[in-house]
Amino acid sequence: MALVPSSSPLIAEVDMGTDYSAPTVRATVVQASTVFYDTPATLDKAERLLAEAAGYGAQLVVFPEAFVGGYPRGSNFGVVMGNRTAKGKEDFRKYHAAAIDVPGPEVDRLAAMAGKYKVFLVMGVIERDGYTLYCTVLFFDSQGCYLGKHRKIGAAIWGFGDGSTIPVFETPIGKIGAAICWENKMPLLRTAMYAKGIEIYCAPTADSRDLWQASMTHIALEGGCFVLSANQFCRRKDYPPPPEYAFAGEEPAPDSVVCAGGSVIISPSGTVLAGPNYDGEALISADLDLGEIAREKFGFDVVGHFSRPEVLSLIVRDHPATPVTFTSASAKTDHKVSHKP
Repeated sequence: MALVPSSSPLIAEVDMGTDYSAPTVRATVVQASTVFYDTPATLDKAERLLAEAAGYGAQLVVFPEAFVGGYPRGSNFGVVMGNRTAKGKEDFRKYHAAAIDVPGPEVDRLAAMAGKYKVFLVMGVIERDGYTLYCTVLFFDSQGCYLGKHRKIGAAIWGFGDGSTIPVFETPIGKIGAAICWENKMPLLRTAMYAKGIEIYCAPTADSRDLWQASMTHIALEGGCFVLSANQFCRRKDYPPPPEYAFAGEEPAPDSVVCAGGSVIISPSGTVLAGPNYDGEALISADLDLGEIAREKFGFDVVGHFSRPEVLSLIVRDHPATPVTFTSASAKTDHKVSHKP
């Protein structure tokens, strides 16, 4: 596993006391592939990567979108307008089986990893809620506590998250939140996160195009925040072979790169601190000088002195949106038939 370090000194702890000097945080983005359809093996791989990052002094580690559960690149699940094939339905069954419940045993294991290696952990997962899947990011603190989640609100084959899971967590190393992949193109979502004071903006993704770098730089400048984008690097052979897993269209050769990574860390001034890396699996690290946030927002604060609320404003409906609401607990069970002797 390659490391792309910054040249800044390693800071083992962050002192948030009365010292007016700004703290420095060492952050690492992981660029690696899922073990597709094998969640236990993926968690084992995540722990190896987390241990390696912690060995380099990382205090915050960000994994790619859908790292646990997998990003179904190239698959169409047998869907055409008005029809789903039997093979596609079985593909979805296996994908559903590889997803995780939140809370659940896999979440407990991830929390234990964060506590064991004393790092803040941001992990992309496929969350299973009944028979609907969500593309989700989980957050953990360095004490091994699960902080919460963000469900992707703009989804492909997954369910849509609502406004109740757009968190920004205040931590000793800064205010941390996340937007997933093309959510980062949604200016209103970004504005909501800026309004919550985000300082370390995590952007797990599956987009390895060069254009992605422009989006990440723009967000760093617009939000006056550090942007940490983690993507998978994977070849065709990292997925199960055909016919178990088939890519739509022409089947790639086993060694073909199907996602080239491009993971990157960018400062609030738009400076690329580490990456982008297109060479293979890697740990990409940089030291974040949190004082740079104030220095850059002195000139432009998008939800502060540069906002115009008398002209433009945003309302965020941040309550859970549920399709069915029961007025009493008994309503959930009153459909049951009582069989009397």
